[in-house]
Amino acid sequence: MPFIEAAGITQHYDLTGPADAPVLLFANSIGTSFHIWDAVVPHLSQRYRILRYDMRGHGLTQVTPVTEDAGYSMDLLADDAAGLLGALGIGRAHVCGLSIGGMMAQRLAVKAPGRVQGLILCDTAGVIGPASVWTDRIAAIRARGMTAIADGVMARWFTQAFRDSRPDQIRGYTAMVARIPEDGYVGCSMAIRDADLRTANAAITAPTLVICGAEDVATPPDAARELAAGIPGARFELLPGAAHIPGVEKPAELAALIDGFLRTL
Repeated sequence: MPFIEAAGITQHYDLTGPADAPVLLFANSIGTSFHIWDAVVPHLSQRYRILRYDMRGHGLTQVTPVTEDAGYSMDLLADDAAGLLGALGIGRAHVCGLSIGGMMAQRLAVKAPGRVQGLILCDTAGVIGPASVWTDRIAAIRARGMTAIADGVMARWFTQAFRDSRPDQIRGYTAMVARIPEDGYVGCSMAIRDADLRTANAAITAPTLVICGAEDVATPPDAARELAAGIPGARFELLPGAAHIPGVEKPAELAALIDGFLRTL
């Protein structure tokens, strides 16, 4: 299990694929680890050098404490990703982010445009709200722990068909959420709650593809279309049969969209 000190924290990452291939960085969603990309990697690792990492406070990456008034920010999370690239000696990468990972990727593309060669934004938006959703979720976690939300998010992450046919996967992902450190989840919730990237996104210069699961209720297709419309030259693709985490439900189809886009650059 590779770890590296980057951006002032110990980050857990995985780097695989041909050493001379273009780097493709994957950023995970809130409440998950980089393993949400496990089924996508085999479809892309012959052509790209795949870098995955656990976001701050998630998986095996270091948790930093939060208070009621001071959590994480999207700038901080973007700096974490830039720090990881720098620590690994990677100058530029294609960046693919899901949900909060997609928000982080938007911010990285604005703050450090030289780092981002191509941008893929999955099931995300320039603003994910309303803020009260995150305030209420934080209060529930602080009162009753991560198990207070673990079951509920499954209906937002996965289609009904997937939940019915893959109960083993649902149990596993429920356990994943329940075991995320409270401060890690709360800190990232604060980052989402406080971020509105819509105006800044007009400055994104990286070629951009926005992808959304057709059955996503967490960041629905209309929000993804709005995101694409706010980024100069961005393309939009709808992925049928998927909800909020398409890399789990439709890994081959998601990989094909990513590869097809990156081949055009």
